[in-house]
Amino acid sequence: MYGSVARITVKPGVAAAFLKRLRELNPEKDPGMMAEYLYQMDTDSNIYYMAVVFEGKEAYRTNAIRPETHARYLQLMEFAAAEPEWHDGEIVFIMP
Repeated sequence: MYGSVARITVKPGVAAAFLKRLRELNPEKDPGMMAEYLYQMDTDSNIYYMAVVFEGKEAYRTNAIRPETHARYLQLMEFAAAEPEWHDGEIVFIMP
């Protein structure tokens, strides 16, 4: 399995709209996606960490270059205070 963890900082006052748009844009999983998690930080409610899990690196990369993926990204970035920090990598341990 392969995936990414992203740190996303949204503009103050837009958290509810950001989450609404995220739900609207992601009604179902992308091809090869196994899971997606979004954490809102206790220390700052404008900071989120998103973790996505794909079947493998190929599925992740294929999804990343899809026009639909890019279009969703651009819509979500309307709420961002800055570009997200992305950290891609192989998933090497899972607690069943």
